[in-house]
Amino acid sequence: MGSTEDLDYPQIIMQYSNGFLISKVMFTACELGVFDLLLESGKPLSSDAIAAGLGASTMGMRRLLDACVGLKLLAVEMTQEGALYRNTEISNVYLTKSSPKSQYHIMMYYSNTVYLCWQYLADAVREGRNQYERAFGVSSKDPFGSMYRSDEEMLKFMAGQNSVWSICGRDVLAAFDLSPFRQIYDLGGGGGALAQECVSLYPNSTVTIYDLPKVVQVAKEQFVSPEERQITFHEGDFFNDSIPEAELYILSKILHDWDDDKCKQLLAKVYKACKPGGGVLLVESLLNEDKSGPVETQLYSMNMLVQTEGKERTAAEYSKLLEAAGFGVIQVKRTGKLYDAVLGRK
Repeated sequence: MGSTEDLDYPQIIMQYSNGFLISKVMFTACELGVFDLLLESGKPLSSDAIAAGLGASTMGMRRLLDACVGLKLLAVEMTQEGALYRNTEISNVYLTKSSPKSQYHIMMYYSNTVYLCWQYLADAVREGRNQYERAFGVSSKDPFGSMYRSDEEMLKFMAGQNSVWSICGRDVLAAFDLSPFRQIYDLGGGGGALAQECVSLYPNSTVTIYDLPKVVQVAKEQFVSPEERQITFHEGDFFNDSIPEAELYILSKILHDWDDDKCKQLLAKVYKACKPGGGVLLVESLLNEDKSGPVETQLYSMNMLVQTEGKERTAAEYSKLLEAAGFGVIQVKRTGKLYDAVLGRK
């Protein structure tokens, strides 16, 4: 490792500053349909053909395509007719709408919703609260009331979360052997992508998605087929309504939305409902114990500041919350991916 003199600090600062520009290039290419058009065409296309196909200016599209080439999202081939562009493998797999592992929906949620909240990050840091009021003119007191402020916004959020679990779900569900648990409740299970991964990995299990009535309605209509016999639904607010008895409860990206008191309140209800010998699986992005990283989790924690009442935590902090609720034999598994798993037993 080189000395500090070897580091090009101005270059590092500029790279950090350009992060905003990089993400917006990717988001814009997704939103305009660049990657979808190239996939559907089945052959490389010129910038003029892409611009015409997407109803964009030739000058603007050429610059966008070249920026995507620089980011390794597209490849370019120089021919006698000029430059021809095609998707790279990463774009075909993750940025086209039709791919089973598409991240298109979470990209659009970040671009059109999260970015607006992040414009007020300095206010969030000063005030210690989310910024829905400034960003969208809605009350910041109920984060999910703000998040689900319209049917369209709720659908965008649910689709975005589903896309995350399409690439991360199996890692967290396979972190522990969950096959002994046959009766599972996915609290705040949203669009059901994690539940679908769960019944695929553990075919002898049944999963009940417990969520708000309007979320359950959209999940049934848009995301979970009636033929999916192992997945059922329960309408309710898990803070205010009862939680039915089950062998395992999954809380995926739930506790990070709330402060410690709310987390303790919810976990106490889960512990009371849990069958003896059962447990709770927390799926969260874990901070290092000294909170020195990972940087992705640190950034997620900033996002919790601008969008929710919560924060990202260390494994020890989640273990402490579980112990306060009565859970014991707590195990932690880091997946090496974006999300990790913590299992507590009753």
